[in-house]
Amino acid sequence: MNPARLKRRSFLQALGTAGLAAPLLTRNLAAAAPGPRLRHASFGTGGMAGLDIDMICGSGKVDLVAVADVDLTRTLDVVQKYPGVRVYQDWRELLAREADNLDSVNVSTPDHMHAPMAMAAMQLGKHVYCQKPLAHDIHDVRQLTTYARAHGLVTQMGIQIHSEAVYLEAVSLVRSGVLGRVKEVHLWSDKKWGDAGAPPEGDFVVPDHFDWDGWLGVAADRPFIGDQYFHPGQWRKRLDFGTGTFGDMGCHIFDPVYKALDLKAPLSVRSEGPAPDEWNWATDAKIHYQFPSTDYTVEGGIEFVWYDGDQKPPAEVLAHVTEENPPAGERPPPPIPDQGSVIIGTEGTLLLPHYKPATIFPRAKFRDYPRPRIKSNHHWIQWVDACLGEDEVSTPFDYAGPLTEAVLLGCVAVRYPHQTLAWDAAGLQFTNEPTANNYLRNQPREGWAVEGLG
Repeated sequence: MNPARLKRRSFLQALGTAGLAAPLLTRNLAAAAPGPRLRHASFGTGGMAGLDIDMICGSGKVDLVAVADVDLTRTLDVVQKYPGVRVYQDWRELLAREADNLDSVNVSTPDHMHAPMAMAAMQLGKHVYCQKPLAHDIHDVRQLTTYARAHGLVTQMGIQIHSEAVYLEAVSLVRSGVLGRVKEVHLWSDKKWGDAGAPPEGDFVVPDHFDWDGWLGVAADRPFIGDQYFHPGQWRKRLDFGTGTFGDMGCHIFDPVYKALDLKAPLSVRSEGPAPDEWNWATDAKIHYQFPSTDYTVEGGIEFVWYDGDQKPPAEVLAHVTEENPPAGERPPPPIPDQGSVIIGTEGTLLLPHYKPATIFPRAKFRDYPRPRIKSNHHWIQWVDACLGEDEVSTPFDYAGPLTEAVLLGCVAVRYPHQTLAWDAAGLQFTNEPTANNYLRNQPREGWAVEGLG
């Protein structure tokens, strides 16, 4: 029988789950002390959530206790792979019923639910692996970061390429001084997580296996729309649920540059691309940042520009990483990738695809420059081991939070095309455009507030 046609009750009975009440949660418990194995739950089961589950459990040190997914059809693979796992449709019920059986969770859902799920789990003392971006809104990112630090919880953001050799090597090369002082950074992704126009109208029926109210979560109520307009694959395009191409890929592509240059909060941000409409993010962004100088940059700050969709760095930038006449005996230079970055210094330029090995230009000048030998780490198992007291994480919320804040500033800037927004990171506010502060946080729908985020 097709699970999509099963009634919700019979589907739950087939999975062996309990009812769907959502009792109040106990708050502010101390971090759990894990035993020799990590007792784990997942918020989300399909797509990236499925990969997160497999990678975390692949450590051989984890017992998958429970999962929660508003779409019960997406839980079937997990039930087959992990016999005995308990399935919930409401993540709040999972926490209420399983709190004493868990040490950790992963949050692998649409962006708008990252913060409430992560915060609720941390308030129960659970360690958290959270997909990027850390939250949908900057205010919530700051709250998650502050709470995790104050309570000594083990956290990791799902920018797994941070732990791959190609990105670790790029960070090492920039910090070695091979490029001199960095003066320009250009980053891009050809993805097009945007749209235009009002949602389609029609008489759409919510499938029996799907909890539309639970999927909306903290977002404002609205009618269900079928044909994948929101679920499962198009929510990144919608203002209230995703964060566009920028939020999807920015945390990945910013990461090695942010780490290599030891960047902190930017001083300002300016969009030169289109604004979103009432419902959707736009594509073809071009966003300028002004970051303060660091030990690895020129004085006076650097030019730092993000492009997506059909936007690309200008020809004069790409000229730094192309060669009309390659050196004798050399292969042609690598093509300009669909996603990546160009880091221009006073002595050389680095082309870093997402994600492949970096190339230093001019190639003839740096042919014999020693490349560091760095092994990849397993991003998920690193976090598992850290939860068990056996390792340290590389992208804790203390790192991932400021990185995500920087990325999400672009999501505010696109609403103010051709206007420079001055940013006060310590005060969590724009100082020259008060109306922009309205986009730093969203008020949760009645009944969905989580303490510490409202």
